[in-house]
Amino acid sequence: MSLHESLTKMVDFDQQSFFVSAAAIAFNPTFWNIVARREYRTKFLTRLFGGNSQAACYALAATIFSLGLIRDFLYERALRDQPSHPALEEPLVKYVAYVLLAVGNIFVISSTWQLGITGTFLGDYFGILMDDIVTGFPFNITNAPMYYGSTMSFLGTALLYGKPAGILLTLHVLLVYLTAIRFENPFTAAIYAKRDRERAKATGKSVESKKEL
Repeated sequence: MSLHESLTKMVDFDQQSFFVSAAAIAFNPTFWNIVARREYRTKFLTRLFGGNSQAACYALAATIFSLGLIRDFLYERALRDQPSHPALEEPLVKYVAYVLLAVGNIFVISSTWQLGITGTFLGDYFGILMDDIVTGFPFNITNAPMYYGSTMSFLGTALLYGKPAGILLTLHVLLVYLTAIRFENPFTAAIYAKRDRERAKATGKSVESKKEL
């Protein structure tokens, strides 16, 4: 049996819900990266909220969170439309699924707790910068705990349902998030590097003025 035939038996590609779920998974990080970068360059959301960058950031956070709920709903719906595999219905697989869900949610919740709402939902792009780099758990394990935690939750759900299609969609999730990290990390680093340069420049001026006195 060829790989194509094997995949066709395990994953029903005739189900539209599978591709709708895949599209939603790809859409979310694409959306928030485009919107956040436009906000950074034009402040269009901040202007929309009367110059209140905090309110604008919270509005984007609510939008991203809502889109995440829709994505999760579409993913679960896609899994329900897919065939199960007997090998994924063993008790051991279910235990692994629960562990993945638990660890994944711990990563997501603890990173949100560490960063706060604005730190989690792209506050950097609104000019709401953190004072120092967060190094405590879970950032002492990975620099992208929300993305990897979310990926673990997707995989855990796929195993819990016993759906090979869910494993394939999880690989899609991981690819999308790794791509997002490649775009986000350098841009965020540049934002903080600019802040550090401005601080150093301001400190230098302050020192010079004291010498003159």
